[in-house]
Amino acid sequence: MSISAKIVISFFAIMALLGSACAHDEPTSFIDLRLSSTGMEISVTGSVTDFAHELPRVEPDSLLRPETIRLYYENLNSLVASRLRIIADGTALALVPGEMTPNQEKRDLQVVMNYSWKNAPLNLRVEGLLFPYDPRHRTFLNVYAGGEILRQEIFMAQATVTEFRTGKPQRLSEVLLEFIYQGIHHIFIGPDHILFVIGLMLRGGSMRQRFWIVTAFTLAHSITLGFATFRLVSPPASLVEPVIALSIVVVGIHSLFSKGGRDLRLVFAFFFGLIHGFGFASVLQEMVLPQQALGWALFAFNVGVEIGQVCIVISLIALLVFLRRSNARIADGVVGFGGLGITAAGAFWFFQRVIGG
Repeated sequence: MSISAKIVISFFAIMALLGSACAHDEPTSFIDLRLSSTGMEISVTGSVTDFAHELPRVEPDSLLRPETIRLYYENLNSLVASRLRIIADGTALALVPGEMTPNQEKRDLQVVMNYSWKNAPLNLRVEGLLFPYDPRHRTFLNVYAGGEILRQEIFMAQATVTEFRTGKPQRLSEVLLEFIYQGIHHIFIGPDHILFVIGLMLRGGSMRQRFWIVTAFTLAHSITLGFATFRLVSPPASLVEPVIALSIVVVGIHSLFSKGGRDLRLVFAFFFGLIHGFGFASVLQEMVLPQQALGWALFAFNVGVEIGQVCIVISLIALLVFLRRSNARIADGVVGFGGLGITAAGAFWFFQRVIGG
């Protein structure tokens, strides 16, 4: 098998994986620590699906009912206590169980625990891997003091520990690095954004054309990302997500039938970029942005998005140039079937999101 054929097969394998994936389906949970002079409240919020996985013979939706919560109250507290360890000035804290509250709309369960102290500790160490059965799972840790966020971390399979001084806010450099990483991470777990960018690039063109297309997309989603983050405009996800899917259909069809005709990619990049910006904002709304560095956090997340986007664009251009030079017929096939795959994936997501609400 030739190298070109192997590349084509790999390309379609990736397209198939992207097409079968459901955008933004990465599982998440939240740990909120609220510090005061007299103690700490610990709130752990996670999907009932994740909690039920750890409890034998328990249906996820049953954990939304008060009677089931009462029945498994001790089991749930033991589960959280075994997965979350908080150490204050070198001493592990014995957390006191509190209330459990289901959220019917989000299918979440909130488990609250408390700890009282006479003197607030100088250092806290938090160790948390709540649902290790799913390697994709991320846990957002938010630490509050005096009603303001003091620190934010994200626990994943390879990063489950953080340590900090309680009276010291997170450094700006830490905020920047964290949100740049989150921007990059979001691009690569969001197949709908990836396919939209690929669809814009499939038709080819000069480097100048591609530069302006990417710039238009960047400018547009930066505008609406800022609007949504500052709560100036925040359309519902039930509207944004289907339109994002529709944008993928449009660029896919355009890559198939516009050869020799008018190139509308600059228009699509800007117009649909405005919608994609609201999609990016939905991720930031899951996180609690540090108010003391809100603008910097937004800027860093956008930089991360652009880094991820540039990596995709450069990789795709390099692949297409290589194929074009090796075998123009294979390159045309990749563009044609790529356009079909993008259109099909966008159509699938559109109907899935419209029907699913």
